[in-house]
Amino acid sequence: MGVDSIITGIQRLYRDRGFVSQNSKKVIKRDISAVPRCGLCGKTKQLTKTSCCDHWICDDEDKYVMFSYARNSCSRNHRRYTLCGYHFAEDHPGDWKTCPECREDIETEMYVYYGTNEYNFEKLENPPEYEPTRCAKCRKVISLGTDGYSMKGGEYFCMECTDFKW
Repeated sequence: MGVDSIITGIQRLYRDRGFVSQNSKKVIKRDISAVPRCGLCGKTKQLTKTSCCDHWICDDEDKYVMFSYARNSCSRNHRRYTLCGYHFAEDHPGDWKTCPECREDIETEMYVYYGTNEYNFEKLENPPEYEPTRCAKCRKVISLGTDGYSMKGGEYFCMECTDFKW
């Protein structure tokens, strides 16, 4: 098989798939903007709309393994780890970005995390400032949104200090 026949085969394949016009060897860009995509990861298959904000998202909650704490589900992550998801689940009125009930219900560090993390379609503008949470024993900073920790008597303990006897 010669190089010319390979090139002709490739051109025919591109033409048949809509990338090249019949009478031209120019490559045509297809309009893919009309294809729904997950607003978080960009995938185009097995999508659904969120109940809270009507955005396209992966319909993948079935992939989550209970008690694994994995963050591998776009749908679950948006529903569980955003102010938008919380606001909807609590049936608060109005917009989540200006909801006084959401602000009051959630401690400031978690409010900021839920409003600004990568599971949001739009992020909270001008999030409030807060003092970082520290381990009651070793004083290490604990990020409540991403780090493992335990609590006892209203105090937080990092994972290293959690191994002590209660």
